[in-house]
Amino acid sequence: MEFKQARTRTYSLISALLVSTAMAVPATSGALAANVQTEIAQATYSFDISVSSLAAGVAEIGAASGWRIAYTINLPSIDGARDIRGDMTVPAAIDALLRGTGLSYREAGENSLILIDPAAEAGQSGAAVVDPIRVEANSTQSDLPPAYAGGQVATGGRLGMLGNTDIMDAPVSITSYTSEKIADQQAQTIADVLKHDPSVRAPNSSGGMLDTYQIRGFNMNTGNSGEVSFNGVYGVAPTYRAQTGYAERIEVLKGPAALLGGMAPNSGVGGVINIVPKRAGDEDLNRVSADYGLGEQAGSNIDFSRRLGDEGQLGVRFNGGYHTGDTYVDHQEREATLGALALDYRGDDFRATLDLIDQRENLNAPFRELQAIDTPVMPDAPDGSTNVANEWEWSDVTDQSALLGGEYDLTNHLMVFGSVGGGQSEVDRLFGYPMIENAAGDTTDTVSYARFQTKRWTADAGIRGEFKTGAVNHEATFQLSRYSDEFRRGFRNGTDTLNSNIYAPVANPIDAVAAPESRIKTSETDLTGIALADTLSMWDDLLQLTVGARHQQIETDNFNNVTGAFVSSYDESVVTPMVGVVVKPTNTLSIYANYLEGLSRGTIAPDSAANAGEVMAPYVAKQIETGVKLDYGNFGATVAIFQITKPSGQLVNNVYNSDAEQRNRGIELGVFGEVMPNVRLLGGVMFLEAELTKTNSATTKGNQAVGAPEMSINLTTEWDTPFAPGLTLSGTVNHVSEQYINTENTKDIPDWTTLDLGLRYKTIVAEMPVTFRATIQNVTDEDYWAGVNEFSMVSVGAPRTALLSVTADF
Repeated sequence: MEFKQARTRTYSLISALLVSTAMAVPATSGALAANVQTEIAQATYSFDISVSSLAAGVAEIGAASGWRIAYTINLPSIDGARDIRGDMTVPAAIDALLRGTGLSYREAGENSLILIDPAAEAGQSGAAVVDPIRVEANSTQSDLPPAYAGGQVATGGRLGMLGNTDIMDAPVSITSYTSEKIADQQAQTIADVLKHDPSVRAPNSSGGMLDTYQIRGFNMNTGNSGEVSFNGVYGVAPTYRAQTGYAERIEVLKGPAALLGGMAPNSGVGGVINIVPKRAGDEDLNRVSADYGLGEQAGSNIDFSRRLGDEGQLGVRFNGGYHTGDTYVDHQEREATLGALALDYRGDDFRATLDLIDQRENLNAPFRELQAIDTPVMPDAPDGSTNVANEWEWSDVTDQSALLGGEYDLTNHLMVFGSVGGGQSEVDRLFGYPMIENAAGDTTDTVSYARFQTKRWTADAGIRGEFKTGAVNHEATFQLSRYSDEFRRGFRNGTDTLNSNIYAPVANPIDAVAAPESRIKTSETDLTGIALADTLSMWDDLLQLTVGARHQQIETDNFNNVTGAFVSSYDESVVTPMVGVVVKPTNTLSIYANYLEGLSRGTIAPDSAANAGEVMAPYVAKQIETGVKLDYGNFGATVAIFQITKPSGQLVNNVYNSDAEQRNRGIELGVFGEVMPNVRLLGGVMFLEAELTKTNSATTKGNQAVGAPEMSINLTTEWDTPFAPGLTLSGTVNHVSEQYINTENTKDIPDWTTLDLGLRYKTIVAEMPVTFRATIQNVTDEDYWAGVNEFSMVSVGAPRTALLSVTADF
């Protein structure tokens, strides 16, 4: 693989990475650090706590003081209630909590303690503790994999029909970003979070009305269909853009996963993005926040939860938000609202959930991607705030969805599960897609008035059980799934040609395009799946083997977008297998390999082909991957090597067939957790060779795929300062290498690097935990082309922007 050039470029980034790290880890003398640590340990807090378990006490003390209190041991039960009241230090509060248990603690850095069992440690003869550290926090959801040390990512994530799986047991590459990471980053959309994942790109403009993604070099277009899954199923998450207010976790499973989650509605194969919704935790939550920035936008959010019933069986959690004001893009205004209600019931054998979401976003002068495929010479990127859209252009998007789910334990080892739900997205918009004409940045455009509506339905049911055959443990799952959608469109083109320039936009007069009279149904799609998978474990989980297959039926009816008359149909099926192996020779090392397949619906031969109307069989993407995962309890690292091949259709000698192919080979390196006390790292690098291996032209065969960079780097460093307890400084470096605009590889956008800086301060105000956050993105105010989408359209990178927020729990 040709990675020499990509690796060489990393050396030019060393200085930028060091700037971020040096900012986060300045030199401090040992004497000063010791004095400061003594002052921190002696700081007193006001406690009023009564708990009946050690875990609850750890959570309460941590919430009241802001300290990180971790443990790697099983906590014993206690008799009666433990009362911790009055002004005291955190060590004194922990002493009161642990009295009579035989447990103790040791310091793990500023504002950090680890609970220990002295008797057990004495028996280890100095052996290092390597079990994952669990950090207790208020309002934790008990059914989720716990957060990893540092709180930025989780120790596991959902593998579709297989359920939640620890990262060391997963035969795939998966990252789960926590609500703490989302809040500390001040991310308003899931694209804001994922743009810091080196394997994920968001090649759209953040000033537009749509977020799209690219995972391992393959595009995932969210328009019209529910390409992002919600709680493991498609069709519920908002279609065009997903806000973060209701997200407890944002999970990224890298690689095709047709077995695990079924075929993606819009045929994405590079990976799966899943939103895990927030649920009511064991402790009451009253949280409000206010923020200002990203231009002159002001907003607020509320997060409220309660558990009701004698044993807290019924949970209620509500998240709401409102933002309005001018953005950082010239003459653009944005108004966004969110309402999300999550209900859940926890019985002895039965559990149920209900999620309701209403999300809306209105934009004036939406900042669209620019068409660049016909540009003779690609101009330099303009200032990120410059907007060629006119003030009278606009877009309104409304997303509403619901999902009802349930689980029932037939026995201690057998469970049935299922869900039913859906969503509806409506878009009204008046804008165009400006085309760059020359190196001077001149553009031409014609606007259109469009009205879109997508209705989606989803349902699944299954059974999961555990059993043994000899010395082999099995966890088997059988699932039936169904996804359906209906797309309607009304469309009218404007007649005026609008001339402008990306450096000096022109205010064009209004093109009064009439609204379409109706939305005409253009397609109906049904995806039906039957899947069976089994994870076999042996030798105390030293070896784990996952095997399974899904039979996927794809049915689509297409209609004329003017008359609504039936045009064509598609009805094909295919079986997609999966094999995954995990070997864990030690508690800290996991070696895995997998073979996965993904699905895209086959295309229909165009009218210009000799075989016009012929339906291609579903395109099967194939991945082989192997990797290593390291987990040292508070710090982890991953290495993955993968190859994905994806076929597609093309004309050869006037006959349309499925002989085209793109092959993506890559290496991913990742780090996460606390590399040393009070210092956290998160991110990594992906080297990618995205090659057009089979094409119908000698000028394109062997070329690099459109919009797929050879290298992506994202690294975030956080440092909890010893000189100001509660203060954390952070820095993030983002780098993306050049990206080609056309398959001939004659036009590209150059590589770019940005630096983000941030701080947060956690304190107690009037007995309320309060967190202040500030972030400056693109500190050096770089002008750059951020990405290229699958249609060879380019997006402008955001300029230097700032965001301030304050969050209070009461």
